[in-house]
Amino acid sequence: MKTLLIMRHAKSSWSHDLSDYDRPLNGRGKTDAPRMGQHLKSQSLTPDLIISSSAKRAHKTAKAVHQESGCDAPLVLSEDLYLADPDAYIEALSNVDNDVQIAMVIGHNPGIAELLHVFTEEFDPYPTATIAEVQLPIDSWAEISEDVQGLLKNIWKPRFL
Repeated sequence: MKTLLIMRHAKSSWSHDLSDYDRPLNGRGKTDAPRMGQHLKSQSLTPDLIISSSAKRAHKTAKAVHQESGCDAPLVLSEDLYLADPDAYIEALSNVDNDVQIAMVIGHNPGIAELLHVFTEEFDPYPTATIAEVQLPIDSWAEISEDVQGLLKNIWKPRFL
């Protein structure tokens, strides 16, 4: 059994004249991202690995979660996860080392919400900074595919914490 944490980046700012890729977190995002990391720590769900979109808002979210969750494992940034579909996340996860029990991906909608649906057949609105905990019936990350049916254990939305 492996655990997958699926997170949408925290709230970003539209007030800058920047490309979509370079948009920073806004005030709420700067508050929610570390709070979600703290929540993971309180749930004993510190990731063994975080893979994030390299877009600024996702990267800053990942950094805050990494720090506040107590994660001392690598934080991997991937351009392939910027506005990615579920296949890109599955591809990234298929290369994860087998020692990793809890992997986390951080990215963008609609791909993140679609990834949750692929593994659980659940469709839930996915506001910014939301994290889903999915238990996957696999022994190795190499086994991950769109055919794997997981179990949605929890979904945490910042406004309800």
